Amino acid sequence: MYKGITIEPPFFEIGPKAYLFGEEILKLAKTADKLSKEYDVRIILTPQYTDINLLARETRRLLIFAQHMDPLHVGKGNGSVLPEAVKAAGAVGVLLNHAEKQMSISDLRQAIRRADNVGLLSMVCADSVEEAVAIAHFSPNIIVAEPTALIGTGQTSNKGYIVETTSAIKKINPEIQVLQAAGIKNAQDVYKVIREGADATGTTSGIMRADDPEAMMEEMICAVRSAWDEVHKQ
Repeated sequence: MYKGITIEPPFFEIGPKAYLFGEEILKLAKTADKLSKEYDVRIILTPQYTDINLLARETRRLLIFAQHMDPLHVGKGNGSVLPEAVKAAGAVGVLLNHAEKQMSISDLRQAIRRADNVGLLSMVCADSVEEAVAIAHFSPNIIVAEPTALIGTGQTSNKGYIVETTSAIKKINPEIQVLQAAGIKNAQDVYKVIREGADATGTTSGIMRADDPEAMMEEMICAVRSAWDEVHKQ
């Protein structure tokens, strides 16, 4: 498991997918960077590949992850995403096996190994408890427990699912951080998921489709901090 950067909980992931790019994602990223420091919550942002270098240069605390990469080596592979290129662009990690970019189990295992080899953190999506358990054996840094059926629905995972997946993953490898996502639409959802035992949570549409994305982002980051402090208060 790559140890170059340690992400301590609580943290928060923002997945802009293809909603924002260029100057718009830079504006959001700079605000996220400030909020990360203000609330002492690390924020992962997964921008378009073409924006990785810009955001890495223009932010200080933000953790820039690529939206995907392929398990290939330097050489042939036109149209593929090379791990070394992701690293050289300034990313510190990579998102793998998202519902919109699923990978075979063989490619996923190789991609996690390639991430380790080049010095990238790996954040891997799992659709079910069973898939999360299987992926945990590959020792990624983060597993995103995100039932595909709930993505974009505004319905979050229930407490039973959060407890079951988190427990199952930690039993295999307690060093893996568990991000519980899917259906996170507002600060109340964020607060609930962290209170119910997640190390982190995140969203796409909750921020991207908000009337005021930056205001919604701050509400969510504040909720992460509040919920975590309440659960872990001395």
